Amino acid sequence: MGLERIDPAGLAPPRGFSHAVVATGGRLVLLAGQTALDEDGTVVAGGLPEQFELALANLLAALRAAGGGPEDLARVTVYATDVGAYRAHARELGRIWRRLAGRDYPAMAVVGVVRLWDEEALVELDGLAVLP
Repeated sequence: MGLERIDPAGLAPPRGFSHAVVATGGRLVLLAGQTALDEDGTVVAGGLPEQFELALANLLAALRAAGGGPEDLARVTVYATDVGAYRAHARELGRIWRRLAGRDYPAMAVVGVVRLWDEEALVELDGLAVLP
């Protein structure tokens, strides 16, 4: 089992994502959307970076409970209520990603949304992983 990250010549160099990820063998894990909910089910106070960090930590906790780790992520979708704010914090969010998930990026997309299920949430992440 493995994940092969593909970034073909002729496409702009990826920053914080891979253009394609090929998964071979293994078990497929579908990860539900995670916001910045603490253990009590309350969205943490703070801005986008703080919420992104906890949402990512929650996503990785679900993945670890399924037997995987960040290196097994094939795809992550980020839903943001303010894409402009997401872009403005891109460097900081990248540092958070690398600290929590490492330098192997999955295929990713950022989608602007009007609001999320948790009304105080600024960001939500869901994903797909392939485990050996």
